[in-house]
Amino acid sequence: MNPQTTPAAITPANPLATPFGAFDLTRFPEDPRERLRAWDAADEYLLRHLAGEADSAAGAATELAGRRIAVLGDRWGALTTALAAHRPVQITDSHLGRRATMANLARAGAAVDEGRLLTTRDTPPERIDVLLVRVPKSLALLEDQLHRLAPSVHAGTVVIGTGMVTEIHTSTLRLFERILGPTRTSLAARKARLIFCTPDPALDPGPSPWPHRYALPSDVGPVSGRTVVNHAGTFCAERLDIGTRFLLAHLPAPAPGARVVDLGCGNGVVGTAAALAGPGAEVLFVDESHQAVASAEETFRANLGPDAPAEFLAADALAPEVVAAGSVDLVLNNPPFHSHQATTDATAWRMFTGAKRALRPGGELWVVGNRHLGYHVKLRRLFGNCRLVAGNPKFVVLRAVKR
Repeated sequence: MNPQTTPAAITPANPLATPFGAFDLTRFPEDPRERLRAWDAADEYLLRHLAGEADSAAGAATELAGRRIAVLGDRWGALTTALAAHRPVQITDSHLGRRATMANLARAGAAVDEGRLLTTRDTPPERIDVLLVRVPKSLALLEDQLHRLAPSVHAGTVVIGTGMVTEIHTSTLRLFERILGPTRTSLAARKARLIFCTPDPALDPGPSPWPHRYALPSDVGPVSGRTVVNHAGTFCAERLDIGTRFLLAHLPAPAPGARVVDLGCGNGVVGTAAALAGPGAEVLFVDESHQAVASAEETFRANLGPDAPAEFLAADALAPEVVAAGSVDLVLNNPPFHSHQATTDATAWRMFTGAKRALRPGGELWVVGNRHLGYHVKLRRLFGNCRLVAGNPKFVVLRAVKR
């Protein structure tokens, strides 16, 4: 484990007190400037309910001893850590969430069994007796994962979802009901709500509709008319987002043999365009979402074939364990500016600093972003230079060169 991320090196912003114990939890990687909490009232409400201490319509505590527990969508490992004595299986799309869980388990003195920390791309457990669902922001991801887990659920499975009131909608409840069985909700507590679902083994939800595919427009450069593959939860799974479209219109053509990184790759359309524009370039696709990396790989292979040189990695930006310093010629980046409910530039800054470390002297970072985010200021501070390649009323494309 990196010394910067060991449990002893992190000072938690706010401990989580639960009927299962008190836990010092942090996100990964921790940004000391922001001190964003690694749990919220929805996690707390579910844990109190499981112990029989919450006011809800479901009544008594849930028996956990000896039962096979799966935790879906645990954002930073709060649920998995609190229930560690019951050895739950965690299923997450987030590489950062998985890393946070490992650090939080270690800090709590619990065993870190990576075999029980699954991704959304892994084969789920064959049998689940208690399914706990932290409702994700993406309704599509919830739909896909409920379809994947439905064969593991039986008539006696306890299914409980949790989320903030703003995250649980009628459409959320309909998904549980359509895929698993009859569903109801609890009263709200501290702006959080629980979902109770009773599995119906006779229910046939049909196949998952994911992944989705669509053809790109005819005016987006090298990828015009090409097919894009989108697994559930991938950003802009139904259409090309306008920021990426603007970057594609101004994309540089890599030199033959250049090493290119599509950083925060999403469905991989930018890296695929770079590979088509620069035959012989080798592209590394990086995203913290396992669903996104799977999408990028399928998009790339659908358009360049099985033997074209490329790597696909779920990782934390361009951390040292991802790519060697001074080994990259070009980084292409459309950074996110949200972390769940928080608006933050921490991810973009981590991407920019990682890119500078990874680039060779003379290597370039190209960034597209909303004009109001002021990325040019950060890039000038970091690289000592930044040029505006193109701009419109909403977006800018910026280029910084490593000296």
